[in-house]
Amino acid sequence: MNARSQTFELELEGHQVDEAVASIFHTVLLHRCLGKFCYKQEVSYSVGTVGYEDVDCDFIDFTYVRCSSHNLDRTLKSEITGFSEALRGNEGPGQGQISLEFFQKKKTRWPFQSECIPWEVWNVRLQLIKLNNENERQLYREKIGELLSEKILYVAEVMNRHEYVPKMPNHSELDLIFDTTYPDVQPYLFKLSFTTSGPSMSSVGSTVKKLIKETLSF
Repeated sequence: MNARSQTFELELEGHQVDEAVASIFHTVLLHRCLGKFCYKQEVSYSVGTVGYEDVDCDFIDFTYVRCSSHNLDRTLKSEITGFSEALRGNEGPGQGQISLEFFQKKKTRWPFQSECIPWEVWNVRLQLIKLNNENERQLYREKIGELLSEKILYVAEVMNRHEYVPKMPNHSELDLIFDTTYPDVQPYLFKLSFTTSGPSMSSVGSTVKKLIKETLSF
């Protein structure tokens, strides 16, 4: 199976990385989480509800919606923070990519472990920038808010397409499709990974100047 993938590219100041990545990945998981399954028989089940909450960003003019699951948020925050710190470290390259991958497991014969088969991957490729003053910084936080709004709408558009997702499993196969370790939500199996040595993005400086110039022209 070939996993479908989506890649977003952003240029950000270091303190904006955590919020920007979280807004995209939480939005994806909002569509890839279900309520907890309660099986009555092997193939008969009911699905619980999922709570939602608004999140206001501190360093970007943007508000997004995420599942109100403390444990799920903690999972994402741990990986995103590691990525952000690697990007901003003294020896860091200032560019990199973080990925959210959904997969399903396929049983294999003993003593081999289950095979993990990815079916959807979301990538965020980032380049760090440094703005000259607070005026530029304020203009840019507004522009990034607008860009994130466009990307969130695109996520919703992708989710509405009739594309492959694993079929609902029987009780005995639940753990092959969903992560059942969370007490309040049941996301499709996923993992996060990042690299700070990914492909570079060209013309970052000119892109930033262009965005600021366009904002000033309004």
